Amino acid sequence: MDDIRLPSSWREPLQREFDQPYMAELQRFLAEERAAGARVFPPEADWFAALDLTPLDQVRVVILGQDPYHGEGQAHGLCFSVRPGVRVPPSLVNIYKEMESDLGLPRAAHGYLRHWAEQGVLLLNTTLTVLEGSPTSHTGRGWERLTDAIIRLVDAGPQPVVFMLWGAHAQKKAAFVDTTRHCVIRSVHPSPLSARGGFFGSRPFSRANAFLAEHGRGTIDWALPDVDGSGSNSV
Repeated sequence: MDDIRLPSSWREPLQREFDQPYMAELQRFLAEERAAGARVFPPEADWFAALDLTPLDQVRVVILGQDPYHGEGQAHGLCFSVRPGVRVPPSLVNIYKEMESDLGLPRAAHGYLRHWAEQGVLLLNTTLTVLEGSPTSHTGRGWERLTDAIIRLVDAGPQPVVFMLWGAHAQKKAAFVDTTRHCVIRSVHPSPLSARGGFFGSRPFSRANAFLAEHGRGTIDWALPDVDGSGSNSV
């Protein structure tokens, strides 16, 4: 990880974390996993994609996932997102259903959320890698300490931010957020197992935009443009 490239807005305040022994231990663990032939998702080049696409000084919304998708070709470093051509996962289908109900936007035919990230929506998983076919397999290996530090940095910034915390795991991170300054939108997770227990009808997208507009931070264009096969927005 010594040669990772992040926007300076992230790299400089996170350098202390990267210098900590737990990060060297995490790097060693991941190297050993791959040397043993294990398939780790997403590819190493995408581990920090969320930070690369959404610099710290541009964060307006944080959506927090648990860990990456663990199927072939799914994870690419943005929580809930998949590249064009990959089937839209069930949780993201439910996110689209709620967005349609909340904002009247038609459901996208793809699951590529880069358009959100480029507008200041930090699509962060709390654990940034996973073994193929083994959800939560890299939980407790050190990623959580780094992503906790990321959340604290966003919280400490000068501008108000919306935190969408879906599910019990994400809601634990509210402990790092000053709710007197920021907007925290909590609900159950959008997975098929829980979405009908409070995610549907929670209207997170309109609530986020109302808060951002009230605080002079504009609004997010949640409508996803069509994309071509390379993942570029075809607009």
